[in-house]
Amino acid sequence: MNLRDTLEISLKTVVSYRTRSILIVLAMALGVAAVVVLTALGDGARGYVVGKFSSIGTNLIIVLPGRAETAGGFPGALLAQTPRDLTLEDAHFLGQLPQVKRYAPLNVGVIELAAAGRLREVTVLGSTADLLPVRHMKLGQGSFLAHGSEYSAQIVLGSKIAQEFFPQGNVIGQRVRLGDRRFLVSGILAVQGESMGFNSDELVIIPIGHAQSLFNTSSLFRILIEARSRSDIVSAKESILDLMKRRHDGEEDVTVITQDAVLATFDRILRALTLGVAGIAAISLAVAGILVMNVMLVAVSQRTSEIGLLKAIGAPSSDVRRLFFAESLWLSLAGAVLGFVLGQFGSLMIRLVYPQLPAWPPVWASIAGVTIAILTGILASLLPASRAAKMNPVKALAGR
Repeated sequence: MNLRDTLEISLKTVVSYRTRSILIVLAMALGVAAVVVLTALGDGARGYVVGKFSSIGTNLIIVLPGRAETAGGFPGALLAQTPRDLTLEDAHFLGQLPQVKRYAPLNVGVIELAAAGRLREVTVLGSTADLLPVRHMKLGQGSFLAHGSEYSAQIVLGSKIAQEFFPQGNVIGQRVRLGDRRFLVSGILAVQGESMGFNSDELVIIPIGHAQSLFNTSSLFRILIEARSRSDIVSAKESILDLMKRRHDGEEDVTVITQDAVLATFDRILRALTLGVAGIAAISLAVAGILVMNVMLVAVSQRTSEIGLLKAIGAPSSDVRRLFFAESLWLSLAGAVLGFVLGQFGSLMIRLVYPQLPAWPPVWASIAGVTIAILTGILASLLPASRAAKMNPVKALAGR
């Protein structure tokens, strides 16, 4: 029996047992689809997080008050001791470091905004003109805070705030009241959505001096620093820690977070998560393989007469073995192809429902899912094929 005959006979057998074959193909397909969809989700989550962090700035370094190691908590929320405040003077000295391109001190608070007969609480960011390039924020209309205007009465509105308070437009040049102070709207941020815990569309930005006065504080929430180049990030971090230690009486009481370190950490975690869920999904392929083996073993006992007839007319054991092997191969191949299609479709649905999530299946996952499905089917066929090949033709014809 040549290869073509083997493939044709095995395909006809698979088609003749329609219900059984469909169930096996579905089992294989669901396993492959699970691998493809889950890895697409994991890789999409990784891409989303990396993209978000990349969009907040280039060569970014964040300086926060307090050290996480002091009391095992988060910076600025230590139980063992109160961290020394970060000040505008600290920010000014950090900006003089040779590795620093620009910096933006930051204050955050919530206060009432009143304008055009409307009133609501808004999140306020106090900073300087360099916040725009450091954070890669985009301006939709008007102008941002002017350089050297720490105490000017300028305010920049988020796009949603501007639309809510001035639905008719003509926002630039309008006067608004923030707490007990009046400001002139100089600009409107472009639509940007949420980033780093802030929805840029629902906040307002004012000069840092006014923010500290409104919130009655001289400390800073954090300092954002942009290094001159990626190669300067490590040395910039060391210089920042050294400078702050000298300014704070020899105490290491600040935490310096680099963008690369955060990205690398998230990348490792999400890659491990992707591999983990892919492994879990691959278990279903092993279960499908066991199903194939069980069904093929039952098929051997049901087709003893057919096997006996093949042997009686001179078919060698190797031909019988190849027939059962080919049947498993057809089933596994059909399941792998169907699973690949279902996985791609499922990933497409995720991207349509959640367009912000780049849930594209990794090529390695698709190849691995299809390969594992085919190998599982082949391995599952070995025992049934061997049992069929070893049958005595006389006993098989007798149905025993």
